[in-house]
Amino acid sequence: MTTFQELGLNPLLLSALEQAGYTTPTPIQAQAIPAALQGRDILGIAQTGTGKTAAFALPILHRLAEMGGHPPRGGCRVLVLSPTRELASQIAESFKTYGRHMGYSVATVFGGVGHVPQQRALARGVDVLVATPGRLMDHMGTKHARLDHTQILVLDEADQMLDQGFLPAIRKIVATVPKERRTLFFSATMPPDIARLAADMLIDPVRVEVTPVSTTAERVNQKVIFLDGAGKRAALTGILRGEGVGRVLIFSRTKHGADKIVKSLEQDGIAANAIHGNKGQSQRERALAEFKSGRAPVLVATDIAARGIDVPEVTHVIQHELPEVPETYVHRIGRTARAGASGVAIALVAPDEVGLLRAIEKVTRQKIDSEDRRSNPTVPLNDRAVPTRPQRGRGGAPQQNQRAPKREHGAREHGGGRDHDRREHHRDEPRAPNRPAAPERAWVKPLGDAGRKRPAAPAQRGFLARGR
Repeated sequence: MTTFQELGLNPLLLSALEQAGYTTPTPIQAQAIPAALQGRDILGIAQTGTGKTAAFALPILHRLAEMGGHPPRGGCRVLVLSPTRELASQIAESFKTYGRHMGYSVATVFGGVGHVPQQRALARGVDVLVATPGRLMDHMGTKHARLDHTQILVLDEADQMLDQGFLPAIRKIVATVPKERRTLFFSATMPPDIARLAADMLIDPVRVEVTPVSTTAERVNQKVIFLDGAGKRAALTGILRGEGVGRVLIFSRTKHGADKIVKSLEQDGIAANAIHGNKGQSQRERALAEFKSGRAPVLVATDIAARGIDVPEVTHVIQHELPEVPETYVHRIGRTARAGASGVAIALVAPDEVGLLRAIEKVTRQKIDSEDRRSNPTVPLNDRAVPTRPQRGRGGAPQQNQRAPKREHGAREHGGGRDHDRREHHRDEPRAPNRPAAPERAWVKPLGDAGRKRPAAPAQRGFLARGR
């Protein structure tokens, strides 16, 4: 199929697509839309920037028109779960763009803004609700959101929600949605936990996989620069002042580190903004607006933006620190080379990050070109592997011979104080990598006892997880 007309979409959708400049469906759209129009569950696997949003939004709007009806008060007909508020906003805007001639209501629910406007929208009922799991659970807890009339459920970027510790919340949300529903499940990677979640949620799904699992964008020119830790600032400034550099997205592992990078860039005369969990929603929206307009063409972000920023013409993605979860590398560099364009991804790697680099190369099944700019390159690099998801022994403690990566000084993304989880503007934010969420109360059958059941003991949480 080469055009959207051949997919059999509603004429009102085709008109909106034409106005938006859409002419040819991407591979995942061409495969997912026909199956979704038939009412099948979808398991979609594709990296970022491949058109996943349209792959589920277009058939959903088409089916809403076929089914007719009105949204239930206090609930929604379609629920889309998203890992970040930025991505939730973009999904909602896509629904509004595609359905501009159809008159369906679209609302968002996420942290960082007040509860009352969201409660009012839910009270009226909405056709399409795009929500982050944390804030949606808040509204469900106060009885302002009900999902017993939801007909279609979408999980977008499911693997990132797993990394952020949202799995228990997702399971609770899904348990309240009717079993007679259509489920569309999209993920860029398919680790075992995500595969099990998909198996629990989907019924005889159509699997749509347009790229191998955990592969990087083909049009991204990747490069690694080995540096002493103190050499990153000069290297970063030199890259930003090079030829062909337009919009640049820089990834930092911590909120403190992101602010520190912005401050050093401003001292070097480079306009930049930071976006992370300590920023209010208005600050984040202003930073994105200045990034898109070019007023501040450099944006420094933690991984809340790894999949939540869809800005055209991002020429470079620079990783000031490598992520501790290898799959996150794929999502970070997916912010460039979008919509058929090409891009550059550069990783600044200190000696203690080489283990993380090797883990990334193993997951992506490729060797990344490198350049050594260390002051003493004769000293061997620390190449010991760093486990990204260490297996845990009894009581949740890491097993022996598992080396944790060195942590940068400063608060991690959501590694804050004791009252951290009570702050509403952090409810939809990621947890630090490798920090498990509080386990659900599960019932297990002890070996050798077929009659009695006992509750499984929850895993102990680490020092940082207690927020002390």
